[in-house]
Parts: sequence; structure tokens; C-alpha cells
Amino acid sequence: MKVTETAIEGLLIIEPRIFPDDRGYFYESYSKAKYKEAGIDAEFVQDNQSFSSKGTLRGLHGQAPPFAQGKLVRVLQGRVLDVAVDIRKNSPTYGQHVTVELSGDNHKQFWVPPGFLHGFVTLEDNTIFTYKVTNVYDKASEIGVVWNDPSLAIGWGIDDLKVNLSAKDEVLPAFADFNSPF
Repeated sequence: MKVTETAIEGLLIIEPRIFPDDRGYFYESYSKAKYKEAGIDAEFVQDNQSFSSKGTLRGLHGQAPPFAQGKLVRVLQGRVLDVAVDIRKNSPTYGQHVTVELSGDNHKQFWVPPGFLHGFVTLEDNTIFTYKVTNVYDKASEIGVVWNDPSLAIGWGIDDLKVNLSAKDEVLPAFADFNSPF
């Protein structure tokens, strides 16, 4: 497994070792011991999965403490642009983001620890996105920022797509109006 540190401390890109043969391929998608050795010492409590058509944008979301979540995300089928925004007030990278393309073909994973907002846009139809989380969902702890806030300058790579948003995501606040709990 190859682990790549990003420009923002704490965000990691994981590339598992793939074992292809004439039948297909095999790989370990998670090993607690190997991930701990790589710096991800997390206790995962739940796995989530979504199925989306091309142009579906989910985010930018998070949860406030004590229900903050770390997320280990990957794509089983299709392709997404995944985004994490640093909302740790004392971080030198506060308000900055990292993007990574995840796909069923590249098998990359993205570790997003607590203290970040997270979102993704699907770049293909029939995309299956899955993630492990370190805390349970708590509606009262939901936090977020509107996906297209100009101050974040996120290049979503979807200029030619009509974005499909949930009603909840359409009314998230601007980053300037967001009070980070981290």
C-alpha cells in the first residue's frame, strides 16, 4: 500500500496494492494494522454507501464535536472528484482544500480526519461511493458550507454538467458565515 501525504496535514491518499490475474483482481481494501502503521489510528463504527448519477454533488458536509467524523472514502464503480476543506481554526491551511479523483479503476482511497468538511461530485453515471466513518450520524451536529463558495475557489471540474444537489445542500451558508467548531 502506498500512502501519500497531501499539501494539508492530516489528509492522506491511499493506493492499495492490486493483485491482478486472468480472473480479475484482488486487494485488501482495509487492514486495521496496516492503516495504523500508515498513521490512521481510527476506530470505524459504520460503513456508508451511495449510488449516484453523473453530476450529483454531495457536500460540503461535516459534523461538529462530539459527533465529529473521520472518513475513509473510496469509489467501487464510476468516478468522483472528492474534496476536503480544512476547518481547523488554528491550522495554517484553514479554508484551503485538497481534491483527488477516486474511481473504481484507480482504487484510490482518501482519509479525511475530523476537522474537515467533505464533499464529492460524480463524474460518471452509476457511481457507487463508499466510506467508513469514525462516529455515528447525528442530525443535530450537521455542519456545512455551500459547495460553490467563491472564496474557497474549488475547481470541481464540472463546468459542462448540471449539478444535482439536495435541498439541504442548496441552502448551506457561505464560508464567511460559517463558524467552525474545530
